[in-house]
Amino acid sequence: MAVALNVFKTVTANVTTSSTSIYTAPTGYTTVVLMAQVSNIGNTTVTVSAVHLRGSNETAILKNGIVPTSDAINLLTGKLVLNTSDSFKIVASENGKTQVILSILETANP
Repeated sequence: MAVALNVFKTVTANVTTSSTSIYTAPTGYTTVVLMAQVSNIGNTTVTVSAVHLRGSNETAILKNGIVPTSDAINLLTGKLVLNTSDSFKIVASENGKTQVILSILETANP
């Protein structure tokens, strides 16, 4: 079966107080994160942190970003490239208060 060359996807998750990989680039693909947004669905201000993980190396994307009540913040000001096995991780200061959405493009590696 042929592998799709380019696949657009949407990834969503509830953000918790445990640092969680919400997306990992699959084997044989490079992924471009086109958009990453966190929404505060709770009734208090929450902070969030996001990192790019490659192997055991974590690089901060945003540290303790403030997400006001009933508002949202963008985690990226541009695009983020994830190579095979790279992950996008996120953590919040409170459980059940924030949700994250990623718009991604997976491209098959030749």
